[in-house]
Amino acid sequence: MPQADKKGKPQALADAIWIDLLSPTGAELREVEEAVGAPLPSLGALSEIETSSRLRNQHGVLYMSTPSAARHPEGADTTPPIGFVLSAHRLVTVRFMTLPAVDAVAASFAAQDAPTSSLEVFTLLCEDIVDRVADALEHLAGELNGLSTSAFRAEDPRGHHAARANKLLRAQLRQVGRLGDRLSEIRDGLQGLGRVVTYTEQQAKSWSEDLEPRLLGLCRDIHSLVDYEEQLSNKVQFVLDALVGLIGIAQNDIFKVLTIVSIAGIPPTLIAGIYGMNFKNIPEYDWAWGYQYGWAVIILSTVIPLVWFKVKGWF
Repeated sequence: MPQADKKGKPQALADAIWIDLLSPTGAELREVEEAVGAPLPSLGALSEIETSSRLRNQHGVLYMSTPSAARHPEGADTTPPIGFVLSAHRLVTVRFMTLPAVDAVAASFAAQDAPTSSLEVFTLLCEDIVDRVADALEHLAGELNGLSTSAFRAEDPRGHHAARANKLLRAQLRQVGRLGDRLSEIRDGLQGLGRVVTYTEQQAKSWSEDLEPRLLGLCRDIHSLVDYEEQLSNKVQFVLDALVGLIGIAQNDIFKVLTIVSIAGIPPTLIAGIYGMNFKNIPEYDWAWGYQYGWAVIILSTVIPLVWFKVKGWF
């Protein structure tokens, strides 16, 4: 299977049933367009979000694009899309990041049961992508279950040092955010791939009747994965709300301690202020045990409110 990328020049493009373009330059796009006799989309065209731009049929050639469910490259803010230009005789894929599914399908051409049609190559690609997305969802589900266990079934972090407990909660909150972001990318990729597969099944069913059951099965698998992803997203939201509630409880505990300390400090401050007025007619100034008496009153005025708070169960 000839592949066109920056590492080598495509050969026998006109006879190839699959041409794969990885981050193509303008010259490479023009070269392949001349060989296949059809225009190819650029990154800007693939990034369009309108359905009419992502799915269209021009003279029997299907132009389709979808967000990739793969992780976006290092340093990138968004996940690059992948484009399919599919005809009855040829498939051209345009992508801007490496995809293991493409490498896996390319390796199948060395086997005895190598694909023999462009629609079969497209089906194999979609099947491999769906399998890898399912594995990714299983991994995210395991990570989410571990996070849920640590958040709800582990020892109460409030019994530990406040700084360590807050650090743990912040780390869990960031982990939930990363999970939610990853699930959102997978959802966009699955929904886009589902539209692409459904559109292909409707437009290209006459190209190969043998592949129609596989395309219908792909649609069912994608719908089931979308439902599973939605369930995981709901759980992510539940864990997120719970962690925010735990953070609020931790903050309330801090404010409660500060409030109790401030209230318990009011009576001794009042007593110290009274005996600090230095009026001559204060009788306690002439007592032999006046100093000890003052300390006893201050200590009792501090302890009594704390005992009362303790009896009430406020701390």
